[in-house]
Amino acid sequence: MALEIIGGKTVTPYRVIEEGYIRVEEGEITAVGPLSTAGGEGRGLEAVEGGATERVDVHGKIVMPGFIDLHVHGGGGADTMDATYDALNTMSLVHAAGGTTAMVPATVSAPMERVMRSVEAVEEAMRRGVRGARVLGIHLEGPYISRAQRGAQEEEYIREPTREEVQELVAHAATIKAITAAPEVPGVFGLAREMSSRGVLMSIGHSDATVYDVEKALEAGFTHVTHLYSGCSTVKRVNAFRYPGVIEAAYLFDGLSVDIIADGKHLPPYLIKLILKNKGVGSVNVITDAMRAAGMPPGKYKLGDQEVIVDQGVAWLPDRSAFAGSVSTMGEMAKVLIRDVGLSLTEVAAMTSTNPAKLLGLKGKGALAVGKDADVVILNDDFSVYATIVEGKFAYGPRK
Repeated sequence: MALEIIGGKTVTPYRVIEEGYIRVEEGEITAVGPLSTAGGEGRGLEAVEGGATERVDVHGKIVMPGFIDLHVHGGGGADTMDATYDALNTMSLVHAAGGTTAMVPATVSAPMERVMRSVEAVEEAMRRGVRGARVLGIHLEGPYISRAQRGAQEEEYIREPTREEVQELVAHAATIKAITAAPEVPGVFGLAREMSSRGVLMSIGHSDATVYDVEKALEAGFTHVTHLYSGCSTVKRVNAFRYPGVIEAAYLFDGLSVDIIADGKHLPPYLIKLILKNKGVGSVNVITDAMRAAGMPPGKYKLGDQEVIVDQGVAWLPDRSAFAGSVSTMGEMAKVLIRDVGLSLTEVAAMTSTNPAKLLGLKGKGALAVGKDADVVILNDDFSVYATIVEGKFAYGPRK
C-alpha cells in the first residue's frame, strides 16, 4: 500500500511548502510538492477506496525529515552498554516517539570485552531490525579520552589504545560509525588513521588538547568535534602564554564539523547562537547524548557503572558538579532550537537530519526529496511529535 501525507507545512531542503504533499511507495519518497498540484482530493484518515493508497491528512501540522541522532546512550531504562538486542529495541522505540528515525547508539569507557559485547548487540539489531528508529551502527565514546575532561566517564577505564585493540576495532569497522577520542592521548593518531581510512568518523571529544594537538589530529583523520563545550578544553595559560583549546580550534578550522546537545541545559540559547555564527548551520549537528533515563521519571540511574541523578530535565553527577548526559529526545531539541534560539524550520531540518546524513554518508536519508527513504517526523503546532514514520512505516503515532 502506498502512503500519502497531505496538507502539512512541509519542509524540503529548499523551501517550506505551506500545504504540502508527499507520496511514499515501498518505503521511498516518490513525490513531494504542493498539495494543489498533486491531485490529492479528499481528506481524513480513511484509506482511499480500493485500499491501494492510505491518505493521512495533517493540515495544521509540520512535516519534516526524520531526525538522525549521531550519539545516544539510552532511553526507556535501557542503555547501549546493556549489550542486548532488547535494550536497543527499547531505545529505538523511545526515541522514535521523540521523532528520531535513525540513530547511532553510543558506548562509554569500559573494558574492551564489554565494549565489544555492545558492538555485537548493535550488529544483531542492524541484522534483525528494530521496531522504532533504525540502528545505523555504533559510536564508541572512549575509552581513549582525557582524564582531565572525562565528565561522567569512569577514570579507571580510561586508557591508551593498544595495537591489539585497534585491530579488533578494524575488524568491526563496518559497524563502527564514529569514535570519540582525545588526540593528545598517545596512540590515538594511529587509531585515527586506521579507522578514518575505513570510513569511520573520527571525532575529538573529552579532550584537553591544545590547538596544536588539534592541528595534528586533522592530519591524522579527525574531522569532527563531539558535543562542543562539553568535555572540551578552552584557552589555558602555561607560564603566562595562552594556548587555545578544542573549542577555539573548532571555530578556527573549517575542516571540523561539530555537534551540540541542544536541550537548553548543556548549552544556553546564546551559546548555540555563537556556535552557529562561527560555524554556520551547515557544519552543526544536533545530538541528544541521552542516557537511559530519557522517557523516564526523575531519580537515580546508571551511566555505565556510574550512578547519576536525573533532576530538572537533565542528568547530573552525584555531587552535581557536572552534567552526565541529557534525558531529552531529538524532538525536544528541535523545540528548543525553534522556540528559544529562533531558528527557521529549514535550519532545524539541516541540523537534525540533513547534516547528520551527510556526515555519515547516508545518501538515502536526511531530506524530504524524491528517491530518499521515507523517514518523516510530523510535529503538532506546539512542536511536539505527532507521528514518526521510519522507511514508510509508522513507528510512533496514530497509525502505529
